[in-house]
Amino acid sequence: MLKQKEAVKGTAGRELTISRLFNAPRELMWEVWTKPEHIKLWWGPNGFTNTIFQMDVQPGGIWDFIMHGPDGTDYKNKSMYKEVIKPEKLVYDHLTGPHFQFTVTFTEQGNKTLVTIQMLFETPEQRDQTVKVFNAADGLKQNMDKLEVFLEKFSPDKELTITRIIHAPVEIVWKALTDKEQIKQWYFDLKEFKPEVGFEFQFDGNSDDKIYHHLCKITEVIAGKKIAYSWKYQDYEGSSIVSFELFAEGNKTRLKLTHEGLETFPQNNPDFAKESFTGGWTHFIGSALPAFLEKT
Repeated sequence: MLKQKEAVKGTAGRELTISRLFNAPRELMWEVWTKPEHIKLWWGPNGFTNTIFQMDVQPGGIWDFIMHGPDGTDYKNKSMYKEVIKPEKLVYDHLTGPHFQFTVTFTEQGNKTLVTIQMLFETPEQRDQTVKVFNAADGLKQNMDKLEVFLEKFSPDKELTITRIIHAPVEIVWKALTDKEQIKQWYFDLKEFKPEVGFEFQFDGNSDDKIYHHLCKITEVIAGKKIAYSWKYQDYEGSSIVSFELFAEGNKTRLKLTHEGLETFPQNNPDFAKESFTGGWTHFIGSALPAFLEKT
């Protein structure tokens, strides 16, 4: 990842700050800061792991977790979000000791993101004690190093993208992507589906003699333009994001399918290989959907 000016310093004796420029888009940066399945893998200084019990990223929401130190010591952490401005800013109060207000901002710089963290303590003495006891200044740097390494798995060459020209206008394609009765004609037979952020749906898909239970939750909806949802498997590790983007080209539609996070699935299972996903999505986007629309 690309680094910029970086420093940990105190302001008026009560503050610790750090800034780093990451070679990652802001939308991805927001995702890895607000999804427990991501942040648990990189949060904390070197050697620390995390168990997250609750992460409700909204004003008044609670982030409750335990950091497990390399020496076996457990550190309970509980915070309350005060300000959530997607994808620009997060502010929360750290309720367990030491007490402080944590602010992180995400500034877009082309395809990169400048991340700035501020830890604001009630008194200079609290700040100094936290630096001394918890080595907080160096811990912030280590945390950014771990995030930098974690983000490398989301590099573009590991992202699956398929684009096809669909011979139908955007409104027709959008309905095929979002209407439950139409979806089951070319995709999977979903019991329920609503194009609403937060809506959860499930379905079964098979590969040879295996049946995989899919767990999905809609994360973004821009009517007529984009729909995205998380994509997980029951009883398997890993979490990914599937998105469909529509672009009008006269009476046709350029449909872009993106599937991110495939590398988080068990890599010893050939059904989770990128080639397997590529074949599946090529069938749905390149064959099944166009064939269905030709009949309508």
